[in-house]
Amino acid sequence: MDRRSFLIMGAATIARPAFAQAPAMSARTCYALSFDGLEGGKIRLGDYAGKPILVVNTASLCGYTPQYTGLQKLWTSLSPKGLVIIGVPSNDFGGQEPGDVADITHTTQSFGVRFPMAAKVAVLGPDAHPFYKWAAAEKPRETPKWNFHKYLIGRDGHVAMSIPTAIEPTDPRVMSAIEAQFSSGPAAG
Repeated sequence: MDRRSFLIMGAATIARPAFAQAPAMSARTCYALSFDGLEGGKIRLGDYAGKPILVVNTASLCGYTPQYTGLQKLWTSLSPKGLVIIGVPSNDFGGQEPGDVADITHTTQSFGVRFPMAAKVAVLGPDAHPFYKWAAAEKPRETPKWNFHKYLIGRDGHVAMSIPTAIEPTDPRVMSAIEAQFSSGPAAG
């Protein structure tokens, strides 16, 4: 073996442990994504970086529509601590959000909703909103199966918890997961 080959092998042996210990590149966060607002404007997730975000696909004519009450209760009690809730109307499940902006607004107002509402989007399939494609990549086995599926986005911008439809927004498991986000260390940038 010549000296050059020996030096290359030696350098590779020394460098190998350093490469093995290098941190993995983190996956893309949700902060580059946004929703159109129900009544105009943009809801930019990057504006909420470092805060827990609960994103919920909603529908006005669903048996779970009364969950708006629990969502508003969460918003009222935890938004002062930093919780953000975004309702995302979708007609993907049972055609239960067939209305327009006025119809959706009427429903949300009847439940006293004050948290941000996005414009109606698809949450499934090739036409799904980019947020839902991103969330499906983060939690491929925990995608929405019906209306009022909830994604808790952690302070680091990744899905911390996927919450099935039947679990109420004020369920102790949801509350604990949100509280854990408040008590976690500084959010990763």
